[in-house]
Amino acid sequence: MAASARTRILDAAVKLIAREGIHDVRVARIAMEAGVSASLLHYHFASRDALLAEALEHSYELAGDIRIGGADEPAPATARVRWMIDQCLPSEESLHDDWMLWVELWLHAARQPELRPTSARLYARMHAWFSEAIADPEFTVVDPARTVDRLLALIDGYGIRTLIEDPEMSLERARDEIWAAIAPELGVR
Repeated sequence: MAASARTRILDAAVKLIAREGIHDVRVARIAMEAGVSASLLHYHFASRDALLAEALEHSYELAGDIRIGGADEPAPATARVRWMIDQCLPSEESLHDDWMLWVELWLHAARQPELRPTSARLYARMHAWFSEAIADPEFTVVDPARTVDRLLALIDGYGIRTLIEDPEMSLERARDEIWAAIAPELGVR
């Protein structure tokens, strides 16, 4: 079954915004990539910001199909949280695109209050995903909300350094540093 025009627009927007940035990508190019007219794109999305917000939500949904509840999720809690951290780092092409969209969101939400609810909603979903994982009895977490906040901040910070290919921060080192910082809070040695 062919994807709807709206879905094709969102898929094209995710791809092109991640590669070119929201300000450099042309609406006509997104429409062309999606195989629709520019007027149909404008019918579905009133502005670039509306397109960015929905593209981020769409990207998260696509990644969520892989990340959340995936058949590849390890069963032991420690292995699962490590796997989840990996799913959040820019370790492969699709995750690289997700990260580029996140960076676009951070920059735009800092300047444009109307995008802040999108940012808050996406972080809340990530928070809930990790909160459920660390609630496992294998862990002894004193303050789950604070632990997840710290974990997300670590992922963001180390993720940016791997995204920009900082020579001092390989993906493997980022994984190790995040785990070294969060394991004590989980009660894991």
